[in-house]
Amino acid sequence: MSDRFSADYILRTRGDAARTAEIAAGEQSSGTFVAIPGEDAALKERSAARVELLEQVEDPGTPVQTGSAGDGPVTSWRMRISWPLENIGPSLPNLVATVAGNLSELKQVAGLKITALDLPEAFLKAYPGPGFGTLGTRRLTGVADGPLIGTIVKPSVGLTPEGTATLVDALCAGGIDFIKDDELQADGPFCPFEDRFAKVMEVIDRHADRLGRKVMYAVNITGEVDEMKRRHDIVAARGGTCVMASLNSVGLAGLTALRRHCSLPIHAHRNGWGMLGRPSDSGWSYPAWATLWRVAGVDHMHVNGIANKFWEPDESSVASARACLTPLHPDHPRTVMPVFSSGQTVLQADATYRAIGSTDLIFCAGGGVVAHPDGVAAGVHALRAAWEAAVAGIPLEQAARDDARLAAAIRAFS
Repeated sequence: MSDRFSADYILRTRGDAARTAEIAAGEQSSGTFVAIPGEDAALKERSAARVELLEQVEDPGTPVQTGSAGDGPVTSWRMRISWPLENIGPSLPNLVATVAGNLSELKQVAGLKITALDLPEAFLKAYPGPGFGTLGTRRLTGVADGPLIGTIVKPSVGLTPEGTATLVDALCAGGIDFIKDDELQADGPFCPFEDRFAKVMEVIDRHADRLGRKVMYAVNITGEVDEMKRRHDIVAARGGTCVMASLNSVGLAGLTALRRHCSLPIHAHRNGWGMLGRPSDSGWSYPAWATLWRVAGVDHMHVNGIANKFWEPDESSVASARACLTPLHPDHPRTVMPVFSSGQTVLQADATYRAIGSTDLIFCAGGGVVAHPDGVAAGVHALRAAWEAAVAGIPLEQAARDDARLAAAIRAFS
C-alpha cells in the first residue's frame, strides 16, 4: 500500500482489545474522545487510521503501566495500525508524532511497544539516507574485508588534547582501524573540540604516511545544529573522515539537518536508547527505532554487544545488528554498519561472528584494548587476532597457544 504507512505494536490492555485498538487508531488520526461534527464518512474514508491486524499473543504477566483502566485480566496483542500518507507527507518528525504520539498515554493501554515500521517509498525518496554505509566506510579506512577493529578514547573524559593525541598515537602504532570519542567528550574548556581534533589529526596523518591508509576518527560534534555544521566543516577541511552525533541529543530534525549538510560518514551513537527500549512493554524496539535514523541517513549505528556490560540480552543485540544489515526497500536498502561496543573484548569475537555471519561491522573495545596488560598496541593486536581466529574457525584458546599477546588478553578479561 504505497499510499499508506504502518506501525506494528505489542498492545497490552485490561479491556476489550478491539475497542482499545479502535480508540488508539482514532486518537492518532481523525478521531477524538467524543464524536465531532466535522468527522463525517468522507473525512474518515480519507484520513482515518485503520487497524490492520489484531492477533492475541501470550502475555508476559509483568506489572501494567501506571494508570491503566479496567479490572479484567491483562491480555497482549500484536497490533498493526496504518495511516494515509497524505495525513503527514513523508516527514520523519511527523511520523513519530503519529505512530507514537499519545498512544502510550491512553488509559485503556496497559502497555504498548512499537516493534516495526513499514514506510512507503516516498519517505526513502524524501531523505538522503546513508552517504557511505559499509562500502564507503571500507573505502575511507582501507579495510577491504573483515571487521573494522575499533576502540573508544578512554578515559571517557579528563584527557587533555595532548593526552588524547598520545593515546591515538599508540593506537595507530598498534594498527587500529577506527577510533571514536566517547559520547561524553564534548567541547569543554579542558579539552576543546578544535584543539583536540587538530592534535589527533596530526598523529593520524603521520601514521597514514607510514601505513598508506588513514585511521578513521569519529570525532564527537554533537551540539546545536549550527555548531554541528561548523564542526563538520572543520573536520572535512582538515581531512577527517568521520563525525559522530548522539541521536537522542540532537533529535531527528537536528540529525537530518546535519546529514543534508554532511560530506562525511555519520557515526550514530544511541546513548539514551535504554529509556526508550529497556521497558519490556513500552517504548520502541531497536529495529523500529533504527529505521528512523537509517532513513534520515546515518552510516554506523551502535547495537550494544554480546555479553555486554549493560542490561541487554544477547538475542536483542544480535537482532539489532541483523536489522541494520537488512535492506529497508529493494531500491533503497539504507543498510548501515552495526557497531558492537559496551564491554567487548577478545572473548566475544567468535560468538559475535557466529551470531551475525558477517564481518560488515565495527567492533569497538574500549577497556578491551586500552587495558591490555602489555599496552595499547598489544590490545589492538589481540583483538584483531581473536577476530581472525573467529573467521577462520579456530578456537580462541588454540589461537592463543602461539600468540602471547592474545593469551594475555584472554587471561586479563576472563
